[in-house]
Amino acid sequence: MKKILEMRNISKEFPGVKALDGVTFDLGEGEFHSLVGENGAGKSTLMKVLSGVYPFGSYGGDIVVAGEVRQFQTVRQAEEAGIAIIFQELSLVKELTVAENIFLGKEPNRFGIINWSEVYQKSSQLLKDLNLPLDPRTKVENLGIGQQQLVEIAKALSHNAKLLVLDEPTAALTESEVETLFEILKDLKARGVGMIYISHKLDEVFMMSDRITVLRDGRTVGTNNAADLDKDKVIALMVGREVGDIFPTTTHELGETALEVKNLTAFDPDVSEKKLVDNVSFHVKKGEVLGISGLMGAGRSELLMTIFGAWRGKHSGEIIIDGQKTPINSPADAIRNGIGFVTEDRKRFGLILEQTIRDNATLACLKQISGKFITDRARETAATREVMRSLHVKASSPMTIAGTLSGGNQQKVVLGKWLLTKPKVLFLDEPTRGIDVGAKQEIYSEINLLAEKGLAIVLVSSELPEVLGLSDRILVLHEGKTTGEFSRSEATPEKVMAAATGESKTLI
Repeated sequence: MKKILEMRNISKEFPGVKALDGVTFDLGEGEFHSLVGENGAGKSTLMKVLSGVYPFGSYGGDIVVAGEVRQFQTVRQAEEAGIAIIFQELSLVKELTVAENIFLGKEPNRFGIINWSEVYQKSSQLLKDLNLPLDPRTKVENLGIGQQQLVEIAKALSHNAKLLVLDEPTAALTESEVETLFEILKDLKARGVGMIYISHKLDEVFMMSDRITVLRDGRTVGTNNAADLDKDKVIALMVGREVGDIFPTTTHELGETALEVKNLTAFDPDVSEKKLVDNVSFHVKKGEVLGISGLMGAGRSELLMTIFGAWRGKHSGEIIIDGQKTPINSPADAIRNGIGFVTEDRKRFGLILEQTIRDNATLACLKQISGKFITDRARETAATREVMRSLHVKASSPMTIAGTLSGGNQQKVVLGKWLLTKPKVLFLDEPTRGIDVGAKQEIYSEINLLAEKGLAIVLVSSELPEVLGLSDRILVLHEGKTTGEFSRSEATPEKVMAAATGESKTLI
């Protein structure tokens, strides 16, 4: 196999953190090489070194592309060397068309005048070559997330990339969109494009990989043929220990009802007569984990946002906290009445990425910690240190910028922010999305511990094993309606999935 990339002894430091420590990695022509590791292991940092995001001089070691040592100062230089990277957060301009995005910054022109007919002609041909059923004149804002991901790939390959890096490309895709993506990747592989694939989804890793490299704590643990590994071996390499049953088995002692919701209905803010949540009622007790399951579009997140006072559309129903009917018209009302909400999009709704861990952790409880008139920085710092200690947040200090943390550590900061408000009820919407198996275990243990202390928890997750493994009781939604409710002992994957697809209506 002809090597198209070698990364030799790559090291990279940030203030107080050695992110990469002598990492080695290589890629062959037409090879699918997966790069795995816990959040904070150094995967994304290594790829930012490769792609010129971190310029030569800011790291140690050598990058060898097609046999030549390269020293990239910019992303453009890496692109010109045939390297394309697609990050987890899409970089498309949604107000522009597919074609305008594909050639953004490198439009064919003469004397500074863009040749638009050539832009659309070349885009059509590129989309056709990739078997992408997209109209180049469609605005990106009118495409689904899966189609936008495919536009990113077309954009990356528009300059004849021979090396494609995909960082968590399926995080927001449906099953059918994942299948479409993988068919395209198989075709690219057959054409000789080398691919570096970063994912926490080990099923996908083993489906496509020729080789797998594991990073841990900024070091290369090993590179093996995928055929010589299985998921348990990879997980053990990632976390440095054997991993058995990752879900806690403790039985929770349930108390009085903490939250009751009656006949809640929420309408689409853009289509006023369309119900996204339709007459849903449920309750959750102190010390209980109530799982809410359902397929995409079932209304799970909309349900939580409505209760929390954050839904833009019209809605109706009753919310009862500790036996008292409680009107909630805003998130401030919800917080004041003891509800915390770890949202599914931590970067958009959970954190201010440019601010410190301290500023984020104390954001929802400033009045309790600092008082109404004077900010008590010492108390804020002390509270943040305690959160970092109890949740095992890996960072040098409370003054670390949140945006520099790994996904798992960011999620712990969001969780810590709500725990500092001392909630009666905690909503967790996809609490482990985009984080590695080690961080997941820590989050699971914390959920179990919080329930043992008497906190009422409402858990939404798209991962069925997660719902089954953590919940005392499971409520299932389909197209906004309740189609099933199961105790822990009664819940099975088959029963929950049948209810989630609308095939069964089983209530206890």
